[in-house]
Amino acid sequence: MIRPALALMLSAAPLAAQTPDDTPRIAVMSAFEPEWISLQADLEGAETQTINGTEFITGTLSGQEVVLFLSGVSMVNAAMTTQMALERFEIEAIVFSGIAGGIDPTLNIGDVVVAGQWGQWLETVMARQVGDGFELPGFLASPFPNEGMIFTRETTVASDRGEPETRFWFSSDPTLLEVAARVAEATDLADCNADNDCLTEPPQIRVGGNGVSGSSFMDNAGLRDWLSTTFEAQVVDMESAAVAQVAWANQVPFIAFRSLSDLAGGGEGENEMGVFMSLASENSAALVKAFLAEMP
Repeated sequence: MIRPALALMLSAAPLAAQTPDDTPRIAVMSAFEPEWISLQADLEGAETQTINGTEFITGTLSGQEVVLFLSGVSMVNAAMTTQMALERFEIEAIVFSGIAGGIDPTLNIGDVVVAGQWGQWLETVMARQVGDGFELPGFLASPFPNEGMIFTRETTVASDRGEPETRFWFSSDPTLLEVAARVAEATDLADCNADNDCLTEPPQIRVGGNGVSGSSFMDNAGLRDWLSTTFEAQVVDMESAAVAQVAWANQVPFIAFRSLSDLAGGGEGENEMGVFMSLASENSAALVKAFLAEMP
């Protein structure tokens, strides 16, 4: 039996810790600390609060009321922190800043992609081998060509729109994409990092197209080719599609800026992320700050 005093403490503590913040804000998310640190450098009136172990920093950035926080790496962490932010703050839009692996062979390290839609490539069935091929159970289906035993499936998502919907793609907000396209035309990206490691090609910004996400670090040329041909993907990461799905379910506008730190296994040697992560992070953060300044 719980004593009355203890019951009062248990009921009051969560309420005090979860008092809603009713200031309309833009959620600016990052997966890794370099982008987060770069964004904080220009934040005015910063105030920090910790909710369930995650730091949320409110303030003004590029003239916008924002809340900055780290998504954490992986799809589950990203979905969890996004939903937590939506429940704690008055979020008008979600903007993601991060790095990614390049899939489109026309893109290079340092380029930034603002995909028009995101899907979860690793929402899969690992199929049974039958002879020289692979076979799905009769009660399951995939709308995409398989890669060996890997069959990607769609996701069924519940929301206030009505009946749960089964879908693969979750779209970025079209109005936000229009703003991103305008900003892209007027923004120059850095081509060398602090150690003077420089890109072989001047970085470009690509707005539109497809991005895919999955809870697996991608460094495999064969899978990279499959993602390119099957999903016409330009980039692959480990968070954006999860955030896009949560945003869709909550009917909140979403957009993600992903700067290429590596080629997801498509390079000639060792994965390039260790060399160009800092440059990619700075470019993504710089573009997000310019984007925020242009938002209505």
